[in-house]
Amino acid sequence: MSHQFKYCPSLTNYIRRKSRVVDIGGVPLGGGYPIRIQSMTIAPTMNTAESIAESIRIIESGGEYVRLTAPSIREAENLKNIRDGLRKQGYKQPLIADIHFTPNAAIAAAKIVEKVRINPGNYADRKKFQVKEYTDETYKAELERIYERFSPLVKVCKEHGTAMRIGTNHGSLSDRILNRYGDTPLGMVESALEFIRICEDHTYYDIVLSMKASNPLVMVEAYRLLVNRMDAENMNYPLHLGVTEAGEGEDARIKSAMGIGALLEDGLGDTIRVSLTEPPEFESPVARRIVNRYHNRSNNNVPKKPEISSPVNPFVYNRRETYAADTIGGSEVPRVIVDFQNINPGYEDFKIIGYDYAVEIDKWNMSETAADFVYLGTNETSINLPPSLSKIFDYGHWSGIKNNKSAFPLYKGEEYLTAEKKSERINFVIVSVSEFDLSLVRKLTKAVLVLDGGSTAAMSDYRRVIFQLIHEAIKIPVIIKHDYTNLDEDEFQLYSAIDFGGLLLDGLSDGLWVNPVSEMSHRTVFGILQASRTRISKTEFISCPSCGRTLFDLQETSAMIREKTGHLKGLKIGIMGCIVNGPGEMADADYGYVGTGVGKITLYRGKEPVKRNIPTEDAVEYLIDLIKEDGKWIEAPVTAENSRKVVIKEKI
Repeated sequence: MSHQFKYCPSLTNYIRRKSRVVDIGGVPLGGGYPIRIQSMTIAPTMNTAESIAESIRIIESGGEYVRLTAPSIREAENLKNIRDGLRKQGYKQPLIADIHFTPNAAIAAAKIVEKVRINPGNYADRKKFQVKEYTDETYKAELERIYERFSPLVKVCKEHGTAMRIGTNHGSLSDRILNRYGDTPLGMVESALEFIRICEDHTYYDIVLSMKASNPLVMVEAYRLLVNRMDAENMNYPLHLGVTEAGEGEDARIKSAMGIGALLEDGLGDTIRVSLTEPPEFESPVARRIVNRYHNRSNNNVPKKPEISSPVNPFVYNRRETYAADTIGGSEVPRVIVDFQNINPGYEDFKIIGYDYAVEIDKWNMSETAADFVYLGTNETSINLPPSLSKIFDYGHWSGIKNNKSAFPLYKGEEYLTAEKKSERINFVIVSVSEFDLSLVRKLTKAVLVLDGGSTAAMSDYRRVIFQLIHEAIKIPVIIKHDYTNLDEDEFQLYSAIDFGGLLLDGLSDGLWVNPVSEMSHRTVFGILQASRTRISKTEFISCPSCGRTLFDLQETSAMIREKTGHLKGLKIGIMGCIVNGPGEMADADYGYVGTGVGKITLYRGKEPVKRNIPTEDAVEYLIDLIKEDGKWIEAPVTAENSRKVVIKEKI
């Protein structure tokens, strides 16, 4: 890997990045220490009893650090009561104060807790989303102002042995950074580096860094670029990983696993938080399942794979260039293949993959998450399939079908080269990742390569093969096939999001083929495509995990907004509990629903507030009116059964 694109120790072998050790209240992170798990309370910090109770639930669910918000000096000072209450009950886990906008609260908290988290864009900088040209002189003057404002906290942290997280969030960058670098990963990195240099000027190094975004693509690119820039400046600070405002339920778990896992796969990350719009004790078990995947990953008994240089820019998204084989590759969205080779599928099986047959009218209903291909091996179904669902058969069986124009062959490696018959449209050639032969692939023409990793290949194994294709200028489309049969549902959801998501975020896959097939696994595949923004099939909700600053019930409100707007395919809606988490944290949302006072909501169009201080009970209807005003509203289907479906006639 050239230094220009270098961001991790190895692209092919798991080697954890060696960061400096930061001791946080006797629970150190970085270096060779385990990847630490943390979460954050949602109770108001002035509610001492509830904050203590939530902290205990976080700790007992696996959290090694507990974070609490300190929006003013009152909350910061009350952290002492919370800390003392926990210590009296025998809980010694370190506490972290989360600070926005209030330097005096940060200084007070730094004298009490083991770590403070500050956001450069909200701490000492100005953010009014103003367009302004900064000359070198005015930019330097702003840096001097920040130096004076930030230095007192650095000195207190150094004096009290308090660690600090400099946590930059996409969308909450200062006007100065936005005007010079834009709302980009580079802007996020530069914002953090400016604050690091102030710390180092005071010989203070107990620093942890984060680059969070609700979009996993932005998040991954920002962390990679941060490490690249740190290496260039001989810095080795540990990393806190997280996808901010991930939301709730399956979508949040998929999005978090995708962003966090893509970085852990490359050995980056020393502590993680999975941010869910759910009770805080739900977060640590998910984080633990992700981290567990990397225990013993660097075992010396694992055969080392040859290193390969990156032929792509890891800091900017570009989809791998391929030719189009009918509906696969080129500019087509990634396709989904389901595997029915071992069953004789009936109508209920097809319902699982997005096709619902209405017997009374002899028609198929097709959902937005309908599979594109079904692999049948040597099976023939006893029912007629919908015309939009293409069939794949093993070559030997396909070649014997008289009318095979609506079906496609699957060849096993060399079989393709000697086959007497080929499809005029799509020919699938399956090759094992472990036995990948570049000389074979060079001979494939007008084909689609299916990379089969079995149940053992990790994301880096698939990437290594695809990098070889790019180096050789081989533009064959690639389908990623993986087997997760021996995993439980939670592991399947998280690990598939890591494997497939990491490749999609780098533009390296033209389709997914996953086993086993179930309603959950199929839903997960489309959730992965949605989270990577490579194939949109539903509304995207960006919601914060709640904290002591939240001004309304986030879980209840999120559910209500989802119910009303969940049919608006492709729309992005941010649901933020307070002004700290909006509009910045919902950086690329189309609309925002933000708590701005007790019982008051402000609605945003992008980053612009358009309706202020609406009573909470009316806010959802106002949001719908705003979407209608912009011409982006469509009426939901009358029944849930027909939600997001189109009718297609059954093939005769």
